[in-house]
Amino acid sequence: MTRNTVITAPFNWHASWRYGLMGLPLAFVALPLYVTLPNHYATAFGVPLATLGAVLLAARLFDALIDPLLGRWSDRLFAQSLRAVLAWAALACVVLGAGFALLFFPPVHGRGALVLWATACLVITYAAYSALSILHQSWGARLGGDEVQRSRVVAWREGLGLLGVVLASIAPLALGLPATAALFLIALGAGWAAWRVARQPPVGAASAAEAGFSVGQPASVWLPFTRPAFRALLAVFVVNGIASAVPATLILFFVQDRLQAPAGMEAMFLGSYFVCAALALPVWLRVVPRLGLARTWLVGMVLSMAVFVFATQLGAGDTLHFVAVCVLSGVALGTDLALPGALLAGTIAAAGDRGRTEGAYFGWWNFATKLNLALAAGVALPLLGLWGYTPGTRDPAALQVLTIAYCLLPCALKAVAAALLYFLVIRKTP
Repeated sequence: MTRNTVITAPFNWHASWRYGLMGLPLAFVALPLYVTLPNHYATAFGVPLATLGAVLLAARLFDALIDPLLGRWSDRLFAQSLRAVLAWAALACVVLGAGFALLFFPPVHGRGALVLWATACLVITYAAYSALSILHQSWGARLGGDEVQRSRVVAWREGLGLLGVVLASIAPLALGLPATAALFLIALGAGWAAWRVARQPPVGAASAAEAGFSVGQPASVWLPFTRPAFRALLAVFVVNGIASAVPATLILFFVQDRLQAPAGMEAMFLGSYFVCAALALPVWLRVVPRLGLARTWLVGMVLSMAVFVFATQLGAGDTLHFVAVCVLSGVALGTDLALPGALLAGTIAAAGDRGRTEGAYFGWWNFATKLNLALAAGVALPLLGLWGYTPGTRDPAALQVLTIAYCLLPCALKAVAAALLYFLVIRKTP
């Protein structure tokens, strides 16, 4: 069998986990970089929080801005061969693993040198992470198939990614940073090895003939925005993403001040949220054949809104009720994880761009994901301060503001996203 052979056998669980396993280290690395690293540099090396914030903001902005360019680069690699894709993916794994280790175990001393070292390593590590993510997502989208197969591909990637998040939340505390770095390197190697023998999408002449274009035809990085269906889906994705990112940004404030939960309860809340999201994925995959991808996603949005409306009634001591909120919102999260990416793969295929420009699409998709996180923090936190909330307060009016921001603001945004999904996507689908 040649490397460019198109495999048409059913996409079973063996093929699914081999492709999806890379999702585990990609999700694993994100939590230490975003959560553990700032605390590590502040406590272990004495770097000021303001300096850390500036470094992280600059690196993340750079990371978001290069995603569309990395997407176009990904398309050029796929136009060459799968061998080129896997070779560059291996290099990205090496750079990502080395960058992670060098960030947490810097060989330099002195505050100024540490800040410069962290900045350079973050830029390189983020770039490797983004390149590897786009190559992996593009590979999955090029596998094609009907709605059920596309949702299964994304569900395995995101489900194993959730396992990576859970492991990353436990490993630094249970094993320490050196063991966490070693575990991450092992996961990266295993992910690449499994990907290497995963089901292969058509490339080169085969995919070009299928999509109706010449192999050497260049694709503009702006091409996805010429497709009305992509613009509509991206609008839903951005609004829904902000709605999901707002409570993620504010959950610790809500738990500590509104619920006044005992110390250490955060782990149980977050654990139940992510575990239930993973367990819900097979259930949602069974719903897709009956309702379709878009309508199933809409059901998940409605469930999420209902859960957060219920959360507005919680107050001090309602920790068990909040566990129920975390469980049900985790179930709803399953649709956010598995279905938008599958819808995007279908949008690419329907536009006739499959096999040529998946990288460009996922470059903008990842840019939007990072923009969602930035907008959530940039909107929710200033609004809280403007409306009179300060961390640690017990003032009833301030806590009501926190409840509105944590519960009702996401509901309003989810309602807008649901309306956009219905009118721009569902009603436009034959």
